[in-house]
Amino acid sequence: MRWFLVLVASSALAQNAREAQQAAIEKQRAAIEKQRETVKKQAELAGPGPLKMPEIEEPELAPACDPIPDAAVAPLIEGAAKAEKVQPDLLRAVIRQESRFYPCAVSEHGAKGLMQLMPDTISLLEVKDPFDSKQSIDAGAKYLKQMIDRYKGDLAKALGAYNAGPAVVDQANGVPDIPETRDYVNAILQSLGKKP
Repeated sequence: MRWFLVLVASSALAQNAREAQQAAIEKQRAAIEKQRETVKKQAELAGPGPLKMPEIEEPELAPACDPIPDAAVAPLIEGAAKAEKVQPDLLRAVIRQESRFYPCAVSEHGAKGLMQLMPDTISLLEVKDPFDSKQSIDAGAKYLKQMIDRYKGDLAKALGAYNAGPAVVDQANGVPDIPETRDYVNAILQSLGKKP
């Protein structure tokens, strides 16, 4: 019963966190746009010449929720691992790499939740709430198992497909030469004690 209450509370917190995070993102974007306008005005005042506009990087925002406690996530990982016949340590490593256990995490590419499910995967696996920890882990485990089966147990390719998509892995005939994907695959394999 306690884990159910934690999940219900986690789902409500995730909704509040999403709203707070979206508001923070909008506020930060407005501040960045204001800064760009200020730089443009300064450039105009400086007059003609080889003045170049500096690049302004948008800072990475931390998720607006707390990481899910191990006591709450462990049984979810165990259940999904058993259902999909994958190693619990693999699921844990993927969650750590994907979201650092923040259930409200949203990537710049639109991936959501603990397992950072992309919109197409959410739709394909009929996930109702990607920020619900159980739904995210169950769907992520199922998708990961599909990739492991697709690549006949080649974990590097399966992880590469989870990160970059199976079409990219098929085209590269292996882990694609994308720094983010290579780092992702290597980090997970190393955390499992396997050679990248």
